[in-house]
Amino acid sequence: MELIHPQAEAYAARYSSETDVLLTAILRETAEQHPQPHMVSGALQGKFLEIISLLLRPTRVLEIGTMVGYSTICLAKGLAEGGMLHTIELRDKDAALARTNFERAGISHQVQLHTGNALDILPQLREEWDLVFLDADKVSYTQYYELVKPRLKSGGVLLADNVLFHGEVLTDEIRGKNAKAIQAFNEMIAADQEVDKILVTLRDGLFLIRKK
Repeated sequence: MELIHPQAEAYAARYSSETDVLLTAILRETAEQHPQPHMVSGALQGKFLEIISLLLRPTRVLEIGTMVGYSTICLAKGLAEGGMLHTIELRDKDAALARTNFERAGISHQVQLHTGNALDILPQLREEWDLVFLDADKVSYTQYYELVKPRLKSGGVLLADNVLFHGEVLTDEIRGKNAKAIQAFNEMIAADQEVDKILVTLRDGLFLIRKK
């Protein structure tokens, strides 16, 4: 399902700040070489992540799902002086690509990349988070949230990607484990009175969640 009309997306891009040269190159390289290029944040969403980070000026950022590091670089642009971004990637090959891209962006000293299953890694991270970006396997979204929320600071923000899941959650009968998992996650967030939230219809849906 085409959720965002291509002309509307092109119009939005025309009136938004341009993506820098490196990020543009990473998008191009991912489209040409990666087996699943659709998984990378696009230019508009990347700029959205960047601006949120610049507004918050976080000292501790968590990303669950690094892929090739595109969104990591966007999030790192708003880090406060001395800030650190922890990012978790399951796949060794994507993690290697991400490390290369962090070096190209000059942010290796600001990023700690963890490789492995996020459900195993998250309990080991004894940090308090200002900003979290969730963009990993959809069936585990609820578990990720339950692990991260207690360590999200009051006033901290969690962004969850793909919460429209290609439009599958909009159907009368939701099928498929990923769509069902996203629907369950969305219902959980809607019922959570400890957070303010808005589901932004950007790209494939982005939940912006602020802990009270």
